[in-house]
Amino acid sequence: MEVIGKIKLIGDVQTFGSNGFRKRELVVTTDEQYPQMIMIEFVQDKCDLLNNYSVGQDVKVSINLRGREWINPQGEAKYFNSVQGWRIENLSQGATNQGNLPPVDQFKEASSVSDEEPDDLPF
Repeated sequence: MEVIGKIKLIGDVQTFGSNGFRKRELVVTTDEQYPQMIMIEFVQDKCDLLNNYSVGQDVKVSINLRGREWINPQGEAKYFNSVQGWRIENLSQGATNQGNLPPVDQFKEASSVSDEEPDDLPF
């Protein structure tokens, strides 16, 4: 699943417990008739994915929905949901080339097809 919108907030990395569990929160405001502010958690090594982003950028975030059960001391079951991000892409105008590929013009220059060979590829 994906959430598309504008970054409203990027939280600091939080560390929990003796194992060093890390979590970082991102809030994305959707662009629809009734905009939603969706809080997305990035955990462990995924926290670092947010380092190159800032408030106001248009992004597409790939997410997973997570749910868990907790039994309280009285023996009652409680249920919790979370939205976890695992990838983020910049959709802003003038976005940097994230794949580190050369501009399209450089591909044309580097073409190895000569004038003598017919270009009969179907695509």
